[in-house]
Amino acid sequence: MANWKKLAMFGTSALLLAACGNGGGTDEGTDNGAAPEEGGDEDQFTIAMVTDTGGVDDRSFNQSAWEGMQEWAEENDLADDTVRYYQSDTESDYVPNLNNATNDDHDVIYGIGFLLEDPIATIAEQNPDRMYGIVDSAVDMDNVVSLNFNDHENSFLAGMAAALTTETNKVGFIGGIEGPIIDRFQTGFTEGVAYIDDSIDVDIQYANSFSDTAAGQQIAAAMYSNGADVIFHASGAVGNGVFQEARNRMEDGSDTDLWVIGVDLDQEAEGEWADGNVTLASTVKKVGQAIKLSANAAKEGDFQGGENISYGFAEDGIDFTRGFIEDDAWEQIEEAREEITNGDREVKEFTYTEVEDAE
Repeated sequence: MANWKKLAMFGTSALLLAACGNGGGTDEGTDNGAAPEEGGDEDQFTIAMVTDTGGVDDRSFNQSAWEGMQEWAEENDLADDTVRYYQSDTESDYVPNLNNATNDDHDVIYGIGFLLEDPIATIAEQNPDRMYGIVDSAVDMDNVVSLNFNDHENSFLAGMAAALTTETNKVGFIGGIEGPIIDRFQTGFTEGVAYIDDSIDVDIQYANSFSDTAAGQQIAAAMYSNGADVIFHASGAVGNGVFQEARNRMEDGSDTDLWVIGVDLDQEAEGEWADGNVTLASTVKKVGQAIKLSANAAKEGDFQGGENISYGFAEDGIDFTRGFIEDDAWEQIEEAREEITNGDREVKEFTYTEVEDAE
């Protein structure tokens, strides 16, 4: 299969996000407009999010959440300052940022990513009359709604795509930080590969970060040098380095077509190079859609505190893009997607908790 150029429209959102982000850390949250007046605007319902260290312009998980919040404000005819983000540069920023968001009197405050589970629980316990949300984790408290996704389902399709595309019989998986959430991606991916051909070698590596792009590029370089020709990353902004390495090698005249499978958003734009595109496809997690649904419920007086809500193919909470997958392969992938959606195919969700329980 040859890499070929596919025209893609570049939105302005990434540029705008990069322009407005100031890496505010703990001192001040960064937003897309003026901060609300002290004590909040009592006439408007406001929501906020605290990013993980990948940042709001990570072209992945955090960006999806922020774009969803902006869409929510627009769809509800609300002013720009009714949504706000607080960017975390390090994990030590989580609690101060959540405190700042709470003190700024937002109606619902979301923590984006499983690394914010404990900080959300801490702040929610201190403020039992306030509403909070956690994405990609679960906090069992009446004032916290938990929003989760069946990442193993679309990762299974990513594994199928990798197996149906590889010409070297070697593929790779790059995760951000080890834990139950990213393990879900890894497990779905390896299951999908094995479903097509269990003789394919899967190289699994972790960057121990969601923001270290240099680590992503270094790991990808080693994988490609060792013969992998398709890499699926579930690593946030670390993936930017994976795309960079694939593009560089293609521009340098790689003898083998090299591919990356994106995560969380459609990352086709990240794969463009002078003569083609290295983004084979993307697993999409509709974080923004989940936040919009949650915010609407809270705004209407029906906050879903205490609930753990899961979104899969059946709930239209995840997706898998076709990208540059060939026709025959896509037919098989679409068939598997339909089986998963209808409940006719179960994809294993393998978490570290289950491993510990089994031991």
